[in-house]
Amino acid sequence: MVKSDITLGFEPRIPGSSPGEGTLRQVQCKPKFKKFMKKILSSLAILFLLSIIFVPTSIYAADQGWVTCGNGDNPTPCTLTDFLDMTKKILDFLVNTIAAPLAGVAIIVGGILMMTSAGNPNLMGLGKKIFWSAIIGLILAFAAKAIINFVLIAIGWQGAKL
Repeated sequence: MVKSDITLGFEPRIPGSSPGEGTLRQVQCKPKFKKFMKKILSSLAILFLLSIIFVPTSIYAADQGWVTCGNGDNPTPCTLTDFLDMTKKILDFLVNTIAAPLAGVAIIVGGILMMTSAGNPNLMGLGKKIFWSAIIGLILAFAAKAIINFVLIAIGWQGAKL
């Protein structure tokens, strides 16, 4: 009876063989796993797109909307302040409702790819790339929001907050 010592990532060693004979073998994803991951990622993408469409609509439907002047509820003509209010609402929507959740999903996907890479350097590299790209994108989005708020404060608009 042959006993085998199975170490993760190595082929089993047969007793009596030299210690260096175990060779590395590349771990490849099974087709079922690839199909499963595609289903999960496509489901997450569809869920994210639906949330982008329906959640902001329900949130801003309760509010006055983006344009608060010149419509049936408020027939007064639009001014520069109304334009700056609308700009601020659009910026908050883009950063808080689109960029932050998208970056969160990308960070999760990158983390999952890194955890499930099982020693595959290509999958690990892809996970790291997605993870760090999401972090950098989130930093850029919030930096853009801060810069625009700074400019709005500098021109004297009272509604800008940091």
